[in-house]
Amino acid sequence: MAEPLAYRCAIESLRRDEPLAGTAWFAQRWLVVEQPGSWGAEAVTQSYLDPEVGAALVAAADRAGVRVLLARRPGWGPAGGTRRVHLVHAGVETQWVEHLDVGMGDDSRLLGIDLRALAFPDPPGLGTPGPDPLVLVCTNGRRDPCCADFGRPVVRALAAAGVPDVWEASHFGGDRFAGNVLCLPAGIYFGRVDAATAVELVTDYRRGLIDLERYRGRSCHPPVVQAAEVHARQELGERRIDGITVLDSEPRDTGHVIVRLQQRDGRAIEVVVDRSADEPAPLTCNATALERPWRYLVRAARPV
Repeated sequence: MAEPLAYRCAIESLRRDEPLAGTAWFAQRWLVVEQPGSWGAEAVTQSYLDPEVGAALVAAADRAGVRVLLARRPGWGPAGGTRRVHLVHAGVETQWVEHLDVGMGDDSRLLGIDLRALAFPDPPGLGTPGPDPLVLVCTNGRRDPCCADFGRPVVRALAAAGVPDVWEASHFGGDRFAGNVLCLPAGIYFGRVDAATAVELVTDYRRGLIDLERYRGRSCHPPVVQAAEVHARQELGERRIDGITVLDSEPRDTGHVIVRLQQRDGRAIEVVVDRSADEPAPLTCNATALERPWRYLVRAARPV
């Protein structure tokens, strides 16, 4: 008798017609550390990076409100004698990237980076101006097989097309939406990206345009605001990265959140969103229990 096919969370999420909107991590500060070689499920402490340094780095980042990712060059090319480190501020009003090179032979030097500087709207000058966009594709297969199965073909397609500043990255949320692409410093997430669409998606992004079909949200906003912003863009047909801004959000006792947004041409829209727990499902390939993810529901959208 044939063995049953392994569960694949990305395929099942698509089958459930699970929405992408509102599924980006809420994060405004990022540290992206180059680390060649294989990674475990908890990449920062399960790689060729010294595990004690990795644990200390995660602890320092938690105190500073910083998300830490590992990254490696497409094809797992060697880094040489130095590792590239990207410091990122992905705020609502301002965004920046700096990069610096740290000697590969002494991992403890990573602990000397002042992570508190990532909180401020102006680049601190710890390194030199970095790329915009920095394109990250999750390929952390030890964390979830779908990330490798769907992410690596995306990396190969982008590398073959000569798209610059593309890196494989460790887990940055939403395994079941693989292939996942994160563009920093804007903090814009895309999901269900495949090799056939990746080059056009990133090329458009570099021209200042968002692929609305695969847009998950922007990490500078909490998920409910992300969902409203995605809906407003779809309602207005607004693909420009800087074409719409969130004016404010107002939670109501009813559980609804009213999000007001404005387009660059002056048109404003008010989106009323609430959330409900979706049907129970395994949310990763390795899940040992069922969970009920949030589904964000737009109750009204009206010009203001």
